[in-house]
Amino acid sequence: MKNTGIIISLLLLPVFTLNLTAQTLTATEIIQKADNKSRGKSSQGTMTLTIVRPDWKRSITFKAWSKGRDYSLIYISAPAKEKGQVFLKRGKEMWNWMPSIERLIKIPPSMMMQSWMGSDFTNDDLVKESSIIHDYTHKLIGEEMVRDQLCYKIELIPLPDAPVVWGKIITWITQSGFDSWKAIYYDEDLQPVNTMNAYDLKQMGDRTIPTTMEIIPANKKGNKTIMQINSLVFDQSISDSFFSQQNMKKVR
Repeated sequence: MKNTGIIISLLLLPVFTLNLTAQTLTATEIIQKADNKSRGKSSQGTMTLTIVRPDWKRSITFKAWSKGRDYSLIYISAPAKEKGQVFLKRGKEMWNWMPSIERLIKIPPSMMMQSWMGSDFTNDDLVKESSIIHDYTHKLIGEEMVRDQLCYKIELIPLPDAPVVWGKIITWITQSGFDSWKAIYYDEDLQPVNTMNAYDLKQMGDRTIPTTMEIIPANKKGNKTIMQINSLVFDQSISDSFFSQQNMKKVR
């Protein structure tokens, strides 16, 4: 009987160790794991953005490349009216190449929170300019089940001098895979502005991630934007020179 008890204890040890590890993660560490997973050292893939309005909807297909926090490039491949537009981010600067007028436009920091291509996503959302790691404090405020996933519920409050517009973010991150599963964004008066929901866990490259993300504005009934990841690979080598103004006019 004594030996049986020892064997049972040894079998349960990995479970207890796993629970202990989960309990010792700080809110910042959880946010860091989720951010690292969704970003990778680099990524490249194709996405479709569907803008839904009460009376109409339209879709935009694009290719996207990113490297760390400093480099992003997006090439619009459809529809024909917008095809060839390119968005580039290098460090703190962002540009838009418009082939129809052969003009390169610099996007100032004040426009990072403006709508991207008429959608409910912002320029900042698409190039991940602001840092949820360094610009906010993080507080674990509970656990909740969200669409069949047990999630950490974390409150993010911006630092006093952080260059962000959100007054607060509440985010839900899955405990099983550290995926950003839901988030509510609040303005400076702490009124909800947007809700993000993620769905459809699928294998993309070397990891399983949500492949559908939906943004729903709080005060615009019938409006939403859905981003579908069609393909995505992580951590493949991309030269810094790929993310250049010269390449904006060449990339396809």
